Amino acid sequence: MNIKNTTLSLFLLLSMHLFSQETFENKDILKIETKLSYLDSIKKTFVNDDLASCVDSLWMKELTNLDLYNNITDDIKNINIDEKVDYELPTELLKERLAAMDAKSPFNIEYNQGLENTIKSFLKNRKKSFERLMAISEYYFPLFEEALAKQNVPLEIKYLAVVESALNPKAVSKMGATGLWQFMYQTGKQYGLKIDSYVDERSDPLKASEAATQYMTNMYKIFGDWDLVLASYNSGPGNVSKAIRRSGGQQNYWNIRKNLPKETQGYVPAFLATMYIYEYHKEHGIVPNRAAVKHFATDTIMIKKQMSFKQISDLIDVPVAQLQMLNPSYKLNIVPAYHNENHYLRLPQERAAVFVSNEAKIYAYAQHELDFREKPFQVTKAIAVRDTMNYTTQRITIPKTKYYKVKRGDNLSEIANKYDVAVADIKIWNKLRSNSVSYGKSLKIITDQTIVRTVKKETKAESIPAEAIAETQRVAVSEVKIKKEDELASNPERKDIEYVVQKGDNLGSIADKFGASLADLKQWNNLSNYTIALGSTLIVAKDEVVIITDKAMASSFKKKTNLATGVEYYVKKGDSLFSIAKKYPGVTISDIKKWNDIRGEDIKPGMKLKING
Repeated sequence: MNIKNTTLSLFLLLSMHLFSQETFENKDILKIETKLSYLDSIKKTFVNDDLASCVDSLWMKELTNLDLYNNITDDIKNINIDEKVDYELPTELLKERLAAMDAKSPFNIEYNQGLENTIKSFLKNRKKSFERLMAISEYYFPLFEEALAKQNVPLEIKYLAVVESALNPKAVSKMGATGLWQFMYQTGKQYGLKIDSYVDERSDPLKASEAATQYMTNMYKIFGDWDLVLASYNSGPGNVSKAIRRSGGQQNYWNIRKNLPKETQGYVPAFLATMYIYEYHKEHGIVPNRAAVKHFATDTIMIKKQMSFKQISDLIDVPVAQLQMLNPSYKLNIVPAYHNENHYLRLPQERAAVFVSNEAKIYAYAQHELDFREKPFQVTKAIAVRDTMNYTTQRITIPKTKYYKVKRGDNLSEIANKYDVAVADIKIWNKLRSNSVSYGKSLKIITDQTIVRTVKKETKAESIPAEAIAETQRVAVSEVKIKKEDELASNPERKDIEYVVQKGDNLGSIADKFGASLADLKQWNNLSNYTIALGSTLIVAKDEVVIITDKAMASSFKKKTNLATGVEYYVKKGDSLFSIAKKYPGVTISDIKKWNDIRGEDIKPGMKLKING
């Protein structure tokens, strides 16, 4: 036996030695193979404090689970409050407890058989549901109470959200009512809740609670009774008014209940039963589940660049499910960034600290991912073009329409300077009679987009039969499509330019516009004749293309190429020699006057100017 043990020990020692030797020998190889992703390299530089553990996924699932909402909604809709329920709760004891609740509440909490039946039904069938709801309410009730207290609305209204949505901000009814307080679309808009493609503030706990509180305040001014306010919240004030009239003018909920819609008949009893169970849950052996997230343990951050929940989750290690629970108003799991509106992200406090400490790096990562996303149109960098005996350069100017939304304090002069256009042009484009412009108005701005390209030296032009030109007169909007050129800067291959056939186009006019020959156009596009169809896409150049959309890029191109180009410019209303010179980097007023034999400063709309810069 001792021999066996000794042999085994020696074998283990040798194995450990060999393993350690192998590890040492492969140490350098392992080092070489390890490669950090861009995300990991960013996170490696993060400033971190001692962080609490993340909320576990089971709790997140509980907070976003819809089964409670479905069950409670079905209960309220189908419960028969006139049907007795067999449950051990003495009627006299229930009367005492309801009287105690009534003494400290503005609601009319009076005993009746219907309320007793509802309470016993909930206790018999929904004990487990209330254990879960009481845990979730530790997060939401402080939010509700703060909003209710501001408007002097009874704090007991907070139990209404339990009845309405089972405390699920993502709850949506069959009729489209949404959020914790189940606002319909029009009602939400009426009370100032923003609803668009990215955001639905009906699901925002804070903003929806403020809107619900305002609704309660308005309804109380009409009915003067909180029970009727609750009934109006469920069925609308019009149905409550009808029920009062049909009941001979009676204004107690229990007296008009039979004349209310069926769902509303069980609505107030469900609310009062919920209030009772929360008040006396210990006496009925209901033990609330643990609450892992409470309102006071979170904080908000204003987001400056659009980010997805996935990006935020990857960067600061917060589960997407937790982000959804804390930020339920974001419909697409994206926090948008609009020019004139602020959007906020709610995070656990310790994670919010990590976000703020590393904000610049986080936004850099978001931009990095955006830059790698495929785009339908890409502006390429300026590159040097071939300077050979067989090639020359051309610059083609094409109008490009943009829209600008007027902000507070804007005036036409500032907007014109921003886009380097004339005030008179802005007035013409937008049919303005004066220099005043209203806040929020979208202004059309037409700027020039220039395509600079190399082409073969001009060849003898071909003529097109008149009947072929007549066949190709079409209606469309001018559009130039440039193929994606991700690798153009590092691998300067020549790319094709594509063009969509427009109104009035024929093969000859397109050839003139892009400096190509008719023979080339026919060859590149496999055309057997001169006929072209509306909307068809033609290859109009087989050379590299540089898109110039701003002055800095144009200047860069000019420095790199140092080639002579020519442009014909038609003077527009409001133009001056100064404004025209500004459109072309490196061009001065003196140059324009020299090239066009102009002695004074006067130019007229429609005049054709030659720009040789």
